Amino acid sequence: MTRRYIVFDLDGTLTDPGAGITRSVQYALRSYGIEETDLSKLYPFIGPPLKESFMKFYGFSETQGMEAIGRYREYFTARGIFENEVYDGIPQMLEMLKKNGKHLLVATSKPEEFAVRILEHFDLRKYFDYVGGASMDEVRVGKGEVIRYTLEAAGIADKREVIMVGDREHDVLGARENGVDCVGVLFGYGSRQELEEVGAFKIVGTVGELGSFLLTI
Repeated sequence: MTRRYIVFDLDGTLTDPGAGITRSVQYALRSYGIEETDLSKLYPFIGPPLKESFMKFYGFSETQGMEAIGRYREYFTARGIFENEVYDGIPQMLEMLKKNGKHLLVATSKPEEFAVRILEHFDLRKYFDYVGGASMDEVRVGKGEVIRYTLEAAGIADKREVIMVGDREHDVLGARENGVDCVGVLFGYGSRQELEEVGAFKIVGTVGELGSFLLTI
């Protein structure tokens, strides 16, 4: 069955949001008296839902986790949202896929309104039939939930026609929850070991390799 629909993760897959996300987390932590000067230590926050990461890595309670998201968004909305870069070759790859009849979507754990603003800022929104993201109230935030919401909103019924693309285990596991295979990319923030352990359908190292593979399926 031809995979007519390609669902892309955003952070670590289409764009490198490292600076904006880590500085936003740094800002949030500072309000709790936690000073983290090494931004690379905050890379694990890129991809997974934020509340989950604050609880996992800094022992926050659920209430503190929600409060920290509010602090995070103070910086992110003002500055961090565009401290971000499109990976080399992504616009050309998206253009090629569209010309070859693929339907492109985005499913991200980032709030949907932020995702749309980022894609519009980098002139990528035009390539996507639908952009699905988390809700601002954190009710819809898990990757599986976001992928399900995106597929339903886009009116896609046959999951056999869909493939996901992402850089973290959450992308692979969320896709699997929905009966969808996931291609893992190594130019983002996940390792080969992480992607292999959760059973990625295919692992690619570069944007060029990703585009070539997606044209074959």
